Amino acid sequence: MKSNYKFWFIIGSQHLYGPEVLKEVAEHGKTMVGAFNADDAIPFEVMSKGVVTTPDEITAVMKAANADDDCAGVITWMHTFSPSKMWITGLSLLNKPYLHINTQFNRNIPYDSIDMNFMNTNQSAHGDREHGFITARLRMKRKVICGYWEDKAMRERMGSWMRSAVGAVFSRSLKVMRLGDNMRYVAVTEGDKIGAEKTFGWSVNTYGVGGFAEKVKAVTESEVAAKLKEYEEKYVMDTDNLESVKYQARLEVALDQMITEGGFKAYTDTFEDLYDLKQLPGLASQNIMGKGIGFGAEGDWKTAALEAVMSEMSLGLTKGLSFIEDYTYEFGDGKAAVLGAHMLEISPAIAADKPKIQVHDLGIGGKDAPARLVFEGKTGPAILVTIIDMGGRFRMIVHDVDTIKPEKTMPNLPVACVMWQPKPDMITGNEAWITCGGTHHSVVSYDLSAENMKDFAEIMGIECVHIGADTKLDDLKLKLAMGDVIWDK
Repeated sequence: MKSNYKFWFIIGSQHLYGPEVLKEVAEHGKTMVGAFNADDAIPFEVMSKGVVTTPDEITAVMKAANADDDCAGVITWMHTFSPSKMWITGLSLLNKPYLHINTQFNRNIPYDSIDMNFMNTNQSAHGDREHGFITARLRMKRKVICGYWEDKAMRERMGSWMRSAVGAVFSRSLKVMRLGDNMRYVAVTEGDKIGAEKTFGWSVNTYGVGGFAEKVKAVTESEVAAKLKEYEEKYVMDTDNLESVKYQARLEVALDQMITEGGFKAYTDTFEDLYDLKQLPGLASQNIMGKGIGFGAEGDWKTAALEAVMSEMSLGLTKGLSFIEDYTYEFGDGKAAVLGAHMLEISPAIAADKPKIQVHDLGIGGKDAPARLVFEGKTGPAILVTIIDMGGRFRMIVHDVDTIKPEKTMPNLPVACVMWQPKPDMITGNEAWITCGGTHHSVVSYDLSAENMKDFAEIMGIECVHIGADTKLDDLKLKLAMGDVIWDK
């Protein structure tokens, strides 16, 4: 996987132990970093930044991390004892995601040979506690992971946190383009854009649909032909209405231009604000989403931004994610499930088989029938994620689900769709989601986990509620009530 993201590995010590010990500590660190970078469980490069032993060294390396745009996070380890007062200034200045690993270079105690020299050199059990105190005292947002550095489980947890850190760093510079306004009278697509920029870094602004329409008119026939060729290579052309497909190609070319020119990584539109466009973007938005750009229907900028962030967190992973909407329920005995879909805009990244391009009426919006991709989604464990505006603060809701194949085909519903069974069961899961304020729009991901999203929420400083196999409604309600006390500041 090609990526500019780097994670700085910093080892804490002091001069009390002498130069030979510090040299040994540094060599241990280089060995660990080399092993991390050789392991597929570690998704981004780890860079050794050596051993720091004084307040000035610590402060300098933290300032350098802040100034390096490629640095997505800092990982520290106290190989020996590093007095924590040395770290106060540096840690207070640090604005990058922060991981503290609690490990040691040797797996086992060398019972026959252990002596005071060994004790002085290998003091992680001692030094990491000192370091843990100062990060707690400073009220730092941080992750602590304990385990032996060569173990698979420990490295997988490190890799998981690194994805969350990448999402946080990416989020800080995310620009969202809103084509038109929200769907009228819808509550969940509203929100505090200033609060979102302060909390997440999302710059959310509106661009006129008229300007977009002018770009659509300026698209050349050669650009349309190139886009059609792309569609034919990626999808099954299952329609004779090529004019509708060509119009979606025009829409996508124009959208690509606006996204590139503005540096956007997410965008929204709404069928209630289309100016003189002939169709609502369908196939166009789906194909763009498949390339990692976030999308939100009906002006839902929060879900668009969230999809873009989760896409960045998923770099190198292949199962996919998409904007999704709860559509309708199956309440049959033993097979209760939710059908997720949308009238047009579900990403082909989650398609189980090669999607088909079809043209059908929408039944709303009063525009021409748009081309769209039709497919069934993949099956397997997944998460649903949404972010809601609670008024003065944000809440993330993460729900564990199992996606399944629909029992029957739906020949009269020509949309992309996914069916899932909520955890811990249909009734409890749905009641929990609604009790939390979960929206009808969310992002479904087959690659990321609840821990990924909880770590992201921790870094961003927002409330996170996880609905899973062990969720009980009474406990959840108590947690939400406590959350109002903790988070409503």
